[in-house]
Amino acid sequence: MNPPDDPTASELPAHAATTVPNAAAAAPVAAKLASLEVAVQAVARELLHDRRNERRWRVFFRLAWLGVVLAVLWALFVARNHVTSPSGPHTALVELQGEIALDSDASAERLIAALKSAFEDRGAQAVVMRINSPGGSPVQAGIVNDEIKRLKAKHGKKVYAVVEDICASGAYYIAVAADEIYVDKASLVGSIGVLMDGFGFTGTMEKLGVERRLLTAGENKGMLDPFSPQNAKQTAFAKAMIDQIHQQFIAVVKEGRGDRLKPTPEMFSGLFWNGEEAIKLGLVDKVGSLDYVAREVIKAEEIIDYTTHDNVAERLAKRFGAAMGAGAVRALRELSPIR
Repeated sequence: MNPPDDPTASELPAHAATTVPNAAAAAPVAAKLASLEVAVQAVARELLHDRRNERRWRVFFRLAWLGVVLAVLWALFVARNHVTSPSGPHTALVELQGEIALDSDASAERLIAALKSAFEDRGAQAVVMRINSPGGSPVQAGIVNDEIKRLKAKHGKKVYAVVEDICASGAYYIAVAADEIYVDKASLVGSIGVLMDGFGFTGTMEKLGVERRLLTAGENKGMLDPFSPQNAKQTAFAKAMIDQIHQQFIAVVKEGRGDRLKPTPEMFSGLFWNGEEAIKLGLVDKVGSLDYVAREVIKAEEIIDYTTHDNVAERLAKRFGAAMGAGAVRALRELSPIR
């Protein structure tokens, strides 16, 4: 009996001979595919993580903007003009700073609101207006002057004006409603007059070859147009109008100062004087500061400010303007649940 023959490679089927090397070659490919799958999964996880973080930060900033908007609204409508007054006697302060104009901090609306609060507080022994203003609108000044006199009569409290650097024109118009006016020796006081200013460009237009074409219904509708030649009749009319306002100003000064006033030919000419000279002319009463008046005249040394100040939100709104508002509106518009 013959031993069984050992099979050799040459005796294997042809397909078996090629299967072994192919299997050996497939192993590295499978390993690479597995590694690639792991890498893809890792990238997917990172992308998902970044996407979640992005959503979280977007929600955070939206909520932050919403918080800013709510804080602004609270400050504007709840905390505005809040004044904390002591229970005891005190001197009420109202500041008149800068130009007197409709939309300024020294507008009649703001000053009157502060004055009313000061007069109505039972602890306020008297009201002091601290003035540092070159003047401004005679209309706004006249409204405040009238209101001071009304409040004095209604509440029976005195008003004192304390001048710092300057109290001129419309500011002095307001000051004469006070019972007494205190100044520094170097303060500037006066300028009792009225002006109406403008420019004329007719000569410049002629040199440039520009023709003014102005159509009006009413012969005086284009009165004081800076691009048209002056009209003698219209100029005379304007001059008469400001003269009338000037006389109103003079009458208010004479009423407010009474016998203390020592009129001179130049007093109502628009000139102004330092505090020392103004005392001699009777335009003001004495030298004194806010603290002096509160301590020595009113006898209520504690001073409480009733001035209508811009709160934090209003200052931010003025500082950043439309940019802040636009950002807040955009945040509110985009605020929505995570999708």
